[in-house]
Amino acid sequence: QPNGGTPGAERDGAGPRRSTESEVYDDGTNTFFWRAHTLTVLFILTCALGYVTLLEETPQDTAYNTKRGIVASILVFLCFGVTQAKDGPFSRPHPAYWRFWLCVSVVYELFLIFILFQTVQDGRQFLKYIDPHLGVPLPERDYGGNCLIYDPGNGTDPFHNIWDKLDGFVPAHFFGWYLKTLMIRDWWMCMIISVMFEFLEYSLEHQLPNFSECWWDHWIMDVILCNGLGIYCGMKTLSWLSLKTYKWQGLWNIPTYKGKMKRIVFQFTPYSWVKFEWKPASSLRRWLAVCGIIFVFLLAELNTFYLKFVLWMPPEHYLVLLRLVFFVNVGGVAMREIYDFMDDPKFHKKLGQQAWLVAAITATEFLIVVKYDPYTLTLSLPFYITQCWILGIILVLTWTAWRFFIRDITLRYKEIRRQKQEHRHEKDKCLSNGDGHSALLDEPNGNKLRERKL
Repeated sequence: QPNGGTPGAERDGAGPRRSTESEVYDDGTNTFFWRAHTLTVLFILTCALGYVTLLEETPQDTAYNTKRGIVASILVFLCFGVTQAKDGPFSRPHPAYWRFWLCVSVVYELFLIFILFQTVQDGRQFLKYIDPHLGVPLPERDYGGNCLIYDPGNGTDPFHNIWDKLDGFVPAHFFGWYLKTLMIRDWWMCMIISVMFEFLEYSLEHQLPNFSECWWDHWIMDVILCNGLGIYCGMKTLSWLSLKTYKWQGLWNIPTYKGKMKRIVFQFTPYSWVKFEWKPASSLRRWLAVCGIIFVFLLAELNTFYLKFVLWMPPEHYLVLLRLVFFVNVGGVAMREIYDFMDDPKFHKKLGQQAWLVAAITATEFLIVVKYDPYTLTLSLPFYITQCWILGIILVLTWTAWRFFIRDITLRYKEIRRQKQEHRHEKDKCLSNGDGHSALLDEPNGNKLRERKL
């Protein structure tokens, strides 16, 4: 995701530039494009409301007027937010774009709260107001079954199992992980989340048939091809962004048409660049923060499948796609705000607004799933799955205790022991005579030695 700051500013917050942040050169041009246009938006909004009030006849359809009133209320709120909300860490292609998605986050969270407070039947039927085709139970597709890569029993097409698995979600997996890599900006974290989600699918396929896939679908098509290729391309893009020169000129200050076109294209790239160095093993606080980020990522992924299951939405429905587009736009801002909060607490004393909303949305989605279908969530895990998860949790807790407690105590003990040995060695050297005679170890011997010398 692009990240940037206020045009002409060295960085988003106060204080010195971090070593992981690129240098930015900006001529400070503030054109019509960058102005807030608060009065213009207010004038257009007032004219639109005046037209509806004075010139348009109100239909005698209560349901239609209710829908239109809700939509108009949302649009007025978005107009207010786009012009008046606080700017986030990104400024490209325009700060108003990111303010828009911040306001959409608020609207989406309020919608989820409304659904959460309905009965299960009313909540599912409410979606009919959005799309009359919703509110009907749907069968789940099972991607497992015959897992032969080469099926000799099918003479016409022995590779039919592979072609059956190739649907629209294959490129979606690739582009999804390409964008997630731009958000997280760390190869190890991306691979851990990718592999962990496949383990979650193995663990929860008894709850959702949609999670049942062939082994080669899990590990070859998903982890290696789709996810792995998306992560690789994302890391290459991150490498280019970290090496790119961030030198900005106003469009009208560029003399050539080629330069103007290049400047327009670069408007959709970051204003500046910050390399994420998560360093999870550097402290217990960062380790717990990284574990929390991975947990929220995995929970948001699971919510995608469980929400459409409990709300009876088909996977190809446009609401499912809009939710993914929403998370693509808000996820990058949230990750930048989380990183700033972790890495630079002196100038970012509280969690950013977009990160706060994303966490609240993820939690609310999960609560909807819990309320709407507790039976599915409480289906007991198979015994071998339970054993695997218990073993994994024990290993993580053991490593955490060793790395941040036992290891530190051991290192501290070794350091104290080393300091004592050095101190004893220095003491022995100080007690030595300059002519090579032994030190005066006790007072009586020392007195006798002095008497003989006298």
